[in-house]
Amino acid sequence: MAEHHHHPDHDHAHEPTGAPLKIAALATIGYAIVEALGGWWTGSLALLSDAGHMLTDGAALGLAALAAWMARQPPSERHSYGLGRAEVVAALLNAGAMLLIIVALAYEALVRLRNPSPVQGATAAVIAAAGLALNVFVMRRLAPHAHDMNARAARLHVLGDLLGSIAALAAGALIAFTGWLRIDPIASLVICALIAVSSVRLLRESLHALMEGVPSGMSVEAIGGEMARVEGVLSVHDLHVWTLSGSRTALSAHVVVQSLAQWDRTLAELQHCLQERFGIDHVTLQPETATRPLVRH
Repeated sequence: MAEHHHHPDHDHAHEPTGAPLKIAALATIGYAIVEALGGWWTGSLALLSDAGHMLTDGAALGLAALAAWMARQPPSERHSYGLGRAEVVAALLNAGAMLLIIVALAYEALVRLRNPSPVQGATAAVIAAAGLALNVFVMRRLAPHAHDMNARAARLHVLGDLLGSIAALAAGALIAFTGWLRIDPIASLVICALIAVSSVRLLRESLHALMEGVPSGMSVEAIGGEMARVEGVLSVHDLHVWTLSGSRTALSAHVVVQSLAQWDRTLAELQHCLQERFGIDHVTLQPETATRPLVRH
């Protein structure tokens, strides 16, 4: 029987992530409403675009917080791995929603580009500056959790907000000083382009995880090579690595060893190697010799 191991202290890796995500969600949604009202009042499409993005991101952060809570739930008979994949599903939904928002905002920006509308540039710039400060605050709150896929997805949303606030601030200031109204829809299109890049990246990463692809930044060949360097290991085959949740990676493999009698020591060294070098804490290994596998009941 294959040897299975994981570190209990990593089962709650998401626990510290929940509170910052909740705070970030509430702050982002609250300011999105303020920014939307400001955009309507000043006539700034850049502000309205950024508000739409922030509202979507607020919902995304709320979804991320919910997914983090679900990921902390213990395994059950129906879900033997727990609900960690909820974080990956949340990332996928967030990316899809952002792309839909982009289409609507880009269309409105193209309409405004042909027929510019009056914009109160100075007021729009002040509102955008306040939004920029909020985004910097949220980014700093989420910074310690960069190892978590769910938190990285949330930070990606906030980064898009931050860049959007910068674009809206620049557009408002330029209108206030020059009166060039077309800069507003141009800034909105820039925001859409920035959001599109991050959305597509997030969509690809989440789909890759759902398809049980090798996590980004990891190489099966490199992992197998490190395992083969452990004393007592002759070779490694049938090696599989996949994403369990936002911050947990799983691995299974067959390990050909010199001596089955030394398997307990070899297993401990392999576990240490995988955790320290690659952050893989959920490991299932099947030991075998060149002639037969080890079977334990």
